[in-house]
Amino acid sequence: MARKGGESIRQRSPQKVGDFDQPSSPKLHVLAVDDSHVDRKVIERLLRISSCRVTAVESGSRALQYLGLNGGEKKSSVGFDVNLILTDYSMPGMTGYELLKKIKESSHLREIPVVIMSSENILARIDRCLEEGAEEFLMKPLKLSDVNRLKDYITREQGAEKGGRGKRKRNLQDDYTPSSPLLSLPPP
Repeated sequence: MARKGGESIRQRSPQKVGDFDQPSSPKLHVLAVDDSHVDRKVIERLLRISSCRVTAVESGSRALQYLGLNGGEKKSSVGFDVNLILTDYSMPGMTGYELLKKIKESSHLREIPVVIMSSENILARIDRCLEEGAEEFLMKPLKLSDVNRLKDYITREQGAEKGGRGKRKRNLQDDYTPSSPLLSLPPP
């Protein structure tokens, strides 16, 4: 299957993202998780260009530590400051999939959208992440257009929730623009 760098492959079914209990701030705060120093720097730069606040960590365990999930349920309020978690899939120690599962199992953090990135286009892996609750699965290298689309989506969801909780459902077909005939099939 052909792929382009940074291209969104598939997205999960429409679902409400959830509440964001955070200080009102014009900048979205993204927790970026990637074991590659170079990839972390690229991601940080793209997010900052898009006017996002960024916290970058090198592993899933460091992400859990930052979020206050050191081995159990949430112990601090740091996670409520995070609007989006952007994580690499393939990392030593704890994969992005394992990090996603821990976040979605947390009663305090499960509503934070998680986006998985990978340089490998493996459909079974993509489906598994989306079924477990990932908001999207993006191909690396990430592009500015990917970051801006994610930022616009999160901003829209926050506005919709302030105006009328639960009434706005995400229509992923609006955001999805396939660039390959193989990717143009409707989601299952």
